Amino acid sequence: MKVVQPEHWAKPRGYANGILAEGPVLYVAGQIGWDESGHFASDDLIAQFDQALANVVAVLRAGGAEPTDVVRMTIYVTDLPAYREGASRLGGVWRAHFGRHYPAMALVGVAGLVEPRAKVEIEATAVLANRAAPADR
Repeated sequence: MKVVQPEHWAKPRGYANGILAEGPVLYVAGQIGWDESGHFASDDLIAQFDQALANVVAVLRAGGAEPTDVVRMTIYVTDLPAYREGASRLGGVWRAHFGRHYPAMALVGVAGLVEPRAKVEIEATAVLANRAAPADR
């Protein structure tokens, strides 16, 4: 995996402009901030962001990948001002799950998500470089 950064561009903060990778690909469907039984523990954006990232990591590991294998991520939020206000706390949540690994990312403000209580939904793409994808499960 190689980070792609156009020459003379300012270094991005919290994401990469591009990632070049080869290997089996794992596509992670949009994960929201509920637990494994489909219950929301909180209506707080930051708590749901934490749980949604944990859910992404669970799918990654079930597919034989790690957070550092993620090359692309899209984050959908229903409240952009709350996201901006919580940016410093969100950074700590990010690092708890992904460390200092920052894939190519987009953040999109949306009017709502399919689950009415969901405040965030995160989808990801991982490339399992130098290892085979696990057998069908």
